[in-house]
Amino acid sequence: MLKRLNTTKFVFAAILSAVLFGCATQPTENKQAIDSSMASVEQTANVYLSAASNAKQPQIRDRYLLLAAHAYINDGNFVAANKLLTSMKADLQSDLSIQAEYIYLSARVAENTSSDADALAILRYPSQWKLPQWQRVTYHQYKARLFNQTKQPIDELRQLSLLSLYLPQQQAFEVNDTIWRTLQPLHEETIKSFMSDNSNPTFSGWLQLAYIAKHYAVDPSQLVRYLGEWQQANPNHPGAAKLPSDLEQALNAKPFKPQNIAVLLPLTGRRASVAEPIRQGLIASYMAAFEDNVELNFFDTNLGVEQAYQAAIAAGAEFVIGPLLPSAVEELQALNEQDLLTVPQLYLNQTDSFTPENDQFYFSLSPAQEASDAAQKLYEDGITLPLLLVSNDSTGKRMAESFNKKWLELTEDNAEVHFYDRGDQMKLTVQEALGVKDSQARIARIKELIGNNIEADFRSRRDIDAIYMISAAKDLVLLKPFLDVNFSVFADPVALYTTSRSRLSGSSTQSAQELNNLMISDIPWLMGTNTETTMVKKLWSNWNNSQKRLYIMGYDALDLVNRLAQMRAFPGYQFNGRSGALSVDENGVIERKLSWGKYQRGQLRPL
Repeated sequence: MLKRLNTTKFVFAAILSAVLFGCATQPTENKQAIDSSMASVEQTANVYLSAASNAKQPQIRDRYLLLAAHAYINDGNFVAANKLLTSMKADLQSDLSIQAEYIYLSARVAENTSSDADALAILRYPSQWKLPQWQRVTYHQYKARLFNQTKQPIDELRQLSLLSLYLPQQQAFEVNDTIWRTLQPLHEETIKSFMSDNSNPTFSGWLQLAYIAKHYAVDPSQLVRYLGEWQQANPNHPGAAKLPSDLEQALNAKPFKPQNIAVLLPLTGRRASVAEPIRQGLIASYMAAFEDNVELNFFDTNLGVEQAYQAAIAAGAEFVIGPLLPSAVEELQALNEQDLLTVPQLYLNQTDSFTPENDQFYFSLSPAQEASDAAQKLYEDGITLPLLLVSNDSTGKRMAESFNKKWLELTEDNAEVHFYDRGDQMKLTVQEALGVKDSQARIARIKELIGNNIEADFRSRRDIDAIYMISAAKDLVLLKPFLDVNFSVFADPVALYTTSRSRLSGSSTQSAQELNNLMISDIPWLMGTNTETTMVKKLWSNWNNSQKRLYIMGYDALDLVNRLAQMRAFPGYQFNGRSGALSVDENGVIERKLSWGKYQRGQLRPL
């Protein structure tokens, strides 16, 4: 409903206006032939201008002129609308409805001729103004859309909560659904920081409900308790009358509370070294949070994944974590299709295709998922034209495809992608991507015509506003300097982003100094130093960042077990794990929202 503005406002408003107009007028010789109600535009601009020239009352004249300006806007003639609005500004009548419509139409013109921010600066009604209901609906609806377009979800929620108060019940329910969907991606701490706003009880009530849902979703008894308290404190709130459907599902979902948890990992063989950090993470999580009456048992998939699974079940497993290797995951999925898997399971990998099951979940440190998350980050940062520099390998191609898929979903445009190979080819790819090669060729042609004495600097592209580098760390230390030297002195610097694959494993300040101003995504646990990171570094000093991420994956995997049922029932529930803000999609896949840091003065600092 908020994706585009309905220029005739809402149907009920037009009907209401027509009824009021019919009641207020009688068939006399002075009856207006053209409706001057501003609730809807039914004539052309010329018809309204003609009616304005014949109007004897200033208020009626202004109404016709505003209707004409509105008709121009509907036709996309913003220049004419602006001229008309400017011409009538000095003599505009003080009637509040006229004043409000003038502001509204001026904002519409600014949106289409300047920017959304300029429109928002204009679109301000004093709180004490008493306006018709249709005008309040239009105001809050339009303002919510502008805040949506400028990526200001909290302000958008404020306007939506006010909008719902002026609508018929069914339309109000639709807006309430929009409010709830807008709340879903917001972090718990963000919601908490705004929910004490007493100036707008409907708005603060929605935030309180969302906070309760996110914070207590893992414990249904607590969730029921705090929801009951919230409903008693907010008996007239729209959410109290009709709880969101996914919240009701979370209330009814039975959590997994296993007393015997089995872990399937390759404990021997050549892949045991990959599994060892995950095993240590699982043990650390178990020691930190689980009671003695819960068993955690490990089974070796190197001896056969089906054999390991059957041994776990025979040992009384009520929940299975693993396996890890893709081939082992596929083997167990085949058993699942034969209904031979009998307990809930959290796989530590995912395959390209599978049949979703209510008690089957997939958790991995997916590079493709990281790239998709990066596309969301760039979009939220206001980036409009990113350029991707991607290593020409299978991982780079998967990540670029995932980024572009998400970018296309967000913007309806494809991202510009350039693949590079190592060596001299990397420099050539950078120069071609930035337009430097073409600039140098033009300079060479000019020198051929005029002579070599002419001095000229190359120019790089100015249309891109960000570069996202998908590369290994060994490539990044070459790629970043190539970018630095191939940016024209005439071009403004652009935002630089990269992935956790690019992160330097060592602590060399000199190497990190070359990455200054570069933003990088990674798991929250690796964005700073604390007692846990210090302990891990001391115990396993030879581990690199990849092994530390696997350790944290194991830690979070065990933490997720008791939360998975509620997370799946309630998509808005995020668990702030050490590997990211975790949620479960409709297929049971664990999605991760990573943290971001920025290299400054040779140090990576959290954003």
